[in-house]
Amino acid sequence: MSEIYGNIHSIESCGTVDGPGIRFVVFTQGCPLRCQYCHNPDTWDFKENNKMSVNEIIAQYEGVKEFCSGGITVTGGEPLCQIDFITELFKKAREKNIHTALDTSGLLFNKNDTTKIDELLKYTSLVLLDIKHIDDDEHKKLTGHSNKNILEFAKYLSDIKKPMWVRHVVVPNITYKEEYLTKLGEFLATLSNIAALDVLPYHDMAIPKYENLGIDYPLKGIPPLTKDQAIDARTTILKAYKAKKINK
Repeated sequence: MSEIYGNIHSIESCGTVDGPGIRFVVFTQGCPLRCQYCHNPDTWDFKENNKMSVNEIIAQYEGVKEFCSGGITVTGGEPLCQIDFITELFKKAREKNIHTALDTSGLLFNKNDTTKIDELLKYTSLVLLDIKHIDDDEHKKLTGHSNKNILEFAKYLSDIKKPMWVRHVVVPNITYKEEYLTKLGEFLATLSNIAALDVLPYHDMAIPKYENLGIDYPLKGIPPLTKDQAIDARTTILKAYKAKKINK
């Protein structure tokens, strides 16, 4: 079998927010979503960036594994755009007993053909699923796409009992609304595989990146979410989650 190469944006060693422990984080190049709060707009383009083989990435990990005891996380961009490469990477990692985490939007999930995703999930220790917006119409406004496949992927992961962390960015005037946070909590209560909930407060630190790329920043004027608002958002989600669980 010929070696598979991935289109890689960058690699970060010692990542602390992309799964359990201190992690070796691989950022893939290319993403179909256009999330208005995205802090990595430089990963959107599918142009060829830095081509790397599975063995090259594993070798880099091996060089810093004493500091990255948590394992390897692949994020993006959207990793599922390069599913064959990620599968080979995770297969090699699991052969070496390295914990693997897939950070994905789930946008490319197709419930009518799960062959490739099933193969990838065989070697995936944990899925970090980014639920951008629970309301489909609002999700389209926020990202340019429907959330249908994303929510179906969440249900599928629950059905096969694959451990999952749910990640949700809370943005003033967009996702920071009681009705949406409650609806999200109620949806999460229908799942049986949630290991953690990451409520991520929106920030505007990516503005200089947009300016450097010559891209208009979509959320200009929207203030970052405060710590108190983030706590309130998490509380609202969990309140709805617990109430739904109790009444099931």
